[in-house]
Amino acid sequence: MEVVTNPIGFNQGSPVQGKDFPGTIKKFHREGGRLYFDADNSKLEVRVISDEILRFRFNQDYFARDFSYAIDPAIVEKAIRAEVTENEINYILETASVRVLINKNNLRIRIETLTGEVICEDENGYHWEPNAGYGGNYVYCSKHIQTNEVFYGLGDKPCDLNLRGKRFLNWGTDTYGFAKEQDPLYRNIPFYYGLHDGMGYGLFFDNSYQTFFDFGFENPSIASFWAEGGEMCYYFIAGPELLHVAENFTQLTGRPELPPLWALGYQQSKWSYYPESMVREIASEFRTRQIPCDVIHLDIDYMDGYRCFTWDKERFPDPPKMIDDLKKDGFETVLILDPGIKIDPEYLVFRDALEKGYFCRRQDGDLMRGKVWPGDCNFPDFTNPEVRSWWSDLVAPLVKQDRVGGIWNDMNEPAVFEIATFPDDVRHNYDGLDVSHRRAHNVYGMQMARSTYEGMKKHNPQERPFVLTRSGFAGVQRYSAVWTGDNVSSWEHLWIANIQCQRISVSGISFCGTDIGGFIGNPDGELFVRYIQMAVFHPFFRGHSSKDHGNKEPWSFGPSFEPLIRKAIELRYQLLPYIYTTFHQYVNKGTPMIRPLAFIAQHEKETLLRMDEFGFGDQLLICPIKEAATFTRKMFLPAGNWYNYWNHKMIKGGHEISVDAPLDQFPLFVKAGAVIPHFPIIQHTKTVIKEVTLHVFYGTNRNVSYAYWDGNDGYEYRDGKYCLQKFTVFGNRRQLRIICDTSGSLAFPHESINVVIHGLPFVPKIYEVDDQVTKVTSRHKTKELSISLKGSFHKIKIHH
Repeated sequence: MEVVTNPIGFNQGSPVQGKDFPGTIKKFHREGGRLYFDADNSKLEVRVISDEILRFRFNQDYFARDFSYAIDPAIVEKAIRAEVTENEINYILETASVRVLINKNNLRIRIETLTGEVICEDENGYHWEPNAGYGGNYVYCSKHIQTNEVFYGLGDKPCDLNLRGKRFLNWGTDTYGFAKEQDPLYRNIPFYYGLHDGMGYGLFFDNSYQTFFDFGFENPSIASFWAEGGEMCYYFIAGPELLHVAENFTQLTGRPELPPLWALGYQQSKWSYYPESMVREIASEFRTRQIPCDVIHLDIDYMDGYRCFTWDKERFPDPPKMIDDLKKDGFETVLILDPGIKIDPEYLVFRDALEKGYFCRRQDGDLMRGKVWPGDCNFPDFTNPEVRSWWSDLVAPLVKQDRVGGIWNDMNEPAVFEIATFPDDVRHNYDGLDVSHRRAHNVYGMQMARSTYEGMKKHNPQERPFVLTRSGFAGVQRYSAVWTGDNVSSWEHLWIANIQCQRISVSGISFCGTDIGGFIGNPDGELFVRYIQMAVFHPFFRGHSSKDHGNKEPWSFGPSFEPLIRKAIELRYQLLPYIYTTFHQYVNKGTPMIRPLAFIAQHEKETLLRMDEFGFGDQLLICPIKEAATFTRKMFLPAGNWYNYWNHKMIKGGHEISVDAPLDQFPLFVKAGAVIPHFPIIQHTKTVIKEVTLHVFYGTNRNVSYAYWDGNDGYEYRDGKYCLQKFTVFGNRRQLRIICDTSGSLAFPHESINVVIHGLPFVPKIYEVDDQVTKVTSRHKTKELSISLKGSFHKIKIHH
């Protein structure tokens, strides 16, 4: 670890000469919560959002309107006053967490701990190059890579979790059947983590142009990021814990609201289920075969000639009745909507948008025209607030009359056949800034999802919306879930899906998942089983397939695999209380639901480069099976005691272990001291559940777990009508205590609890529930115990 003995003297020497660098600081002044440093050739604005979040914004002559789609509006003007001191070399700014040194000679920035340890330090820092073709500048920033530094983040990149030694581009792209290492893909999240010497930090480059990131690819000692236009504006987020950085990133870019519980159940999709009789048949098969399912998706073939907001009346003669019948059987319906609006004077949606001027135009004034599924289309400008409002109102009949449960936005990178996407000269309103597609491209899909979300909120305000999007920018989690796109039925893609969902989750978007089994191709039963076992721990849990690549419903792989697939889906439903509670933590604290091993145990060197293992919530650790004919596998257990979920055997962590994994199981471990709430096996989330089970895993170190309950939909929880149980577990060789503290105005919503204790180091003789003593029968010889209770409890004590 580098300890700086003379921190105020970093980067001493003559300033770098030339018009492309800031030069020497000439003036410092303060305007409210913003600090300004004026140099020879540029300006720096510093805003201290909190003790751990700082924004650095550079420009040459003046600062344009301060606007970002990524930043949560609740934090836009938030700032705290920070004192600035100076010496001969630096201006020095300190918060309660970090010290920032701004070199007077060259405007380079060094961020360090309050004891002088380097966290992040400029190499050349900010510099720029005129863009002769488009005007404006290419803007750059370069940082020193610290010794043994590793990097994570950047959204959905299908490569090793550690980004060091690689270069990436953010430019949302429709990548059908994408490959390992392919870049760019669908999403654009210009946010990364650095970790060295046990110190983690985050850096968010808030720029929606094409952005590039180089983590030592060109020069192994330099990390750099740059954009083809716009400002050099980035946020630094101090750690040192990576999970805390992740939480602060979602504080900055926003957190979602709770989804309806049904959206966390199993969702079945295909391109496409039609006509209505097929949809009903699929629903019937789930119930007949007793395979749990909550959602059926309808792809583009439900529409009349692929016209958005229409139904094909031959295939679907009475959509409201079909959807209502599905609801009665426990199914919600999700419909797809694409941005391309068919050019058809008889089509009301097209005619209305044309008359109101809501379509994107080329630089010379012609409408942006491109081919997608309906043929020739025009495209709404979702960066225009009026267009967003118009689209939101188009959603009204779907949610008010047809009563669809959710909406799925696809093709919104935006994708265009033959030319990939919009040309650069297409113009966008960009909330009044009037910009080219170069700036709007990466946020287009996010603003479409926003429009859809706001429409569902506006026109069905009593129910929580569910929106799914393929493309998005940082902050899209405020509006939508995401999935990884058009993946492939292969073992390599199972590995890719694992990596992508870990990376997306720590990039702010926990509500993510993958097309189980692969959208493209025909998996065999074994691959599908291993795929769905992993996907149990992806918050968005959907099977999907292309029309020309066979069927992938859970019963499609024959009678030998159907029970194994059913078992995986049943496990998902049993764990729904834990998953819902973990989502509640994400909503309230921003803690990622899926956590790479390094985010669980960053101080254990072995975890930094591991990729297969991941945590889900605070208490579970999963390691998917990623190769065919594999029935044991090695994995790393972080320090501490862990229980094998399947056989309840306790294993001491801190090293690599070998785990049995027959085809109906996979490595799944529970932290000692955890309380994991379970539902019984149910067929859908509308089921009335009378009894839940709490599985308690003995531990000697005090461990805290939670269970969150509310109405599963609606917004009464915002008025305090919820039940949050906090379980504290601690034990020794002769006893175990479980304390349950409850908050919220909702009474525990189930009639009874079955408390099952695993791993006791003694045969229990007595247990007390809220001071009521019960002797365990003398016939009880095992070190596990089951206690049935009416309602909840406050305290349980189990004695030897």
